[in-house]
Amino acid sequence: MSEREAMTLEADPEQVGLSFLTLAYSVREQVDQHMVSSAGLSLSRTKVLQVLAGRGALHQAELADALGQAPRSVTQIVEGLERMGLIARTGDPQDRRRKTVSLTDRGRTTLAAAEQAGTHVLRRLFGSLDPQQRESLGALLAHLDTVLAR
Repeated sequence: MSEREAMTLEADPEQVGLSFLTLAYSVREQVDQHMVSSAGLSLSRTKVLQVLAGRGALHQAELADALGQAPRSVTQIVEGLERMGLIARTGDPQDRRRKTVSLTDRGRTTLAAAEQAGTHVLRRLFGSLDPQQRESLGALLAHLDTVLAR
């Protein structure tokens, strides 16, 4: 959306909300595309590696819970990451059905590259705002987050 379109945008909640959703989707797409082209990892795969880097090895069900996703969805991502050599899955000695997922050294390196690529896009986009604009946007987002938490 151009600045001119934004100036003519009606300030009703629905239009502002739809504009926000459209913009958020576009930002996510740009971050995702840059991460894939730079590090070979999508944002969703990066999130899995971030959880493992932060929490250590987890059972797949725990990983799905930490990500707020269905176990079936996480299984597909985990299988892809395992094929790439970014994570390792090991069986649980007490329960063969349970798999523990852990980050490999290659996974740590790839995660760092993906995070750097994502940071680059976010700095370019949000760095185009002056400090006061970023502060105002941060306050607005914090307010909306509080409303959502209720």
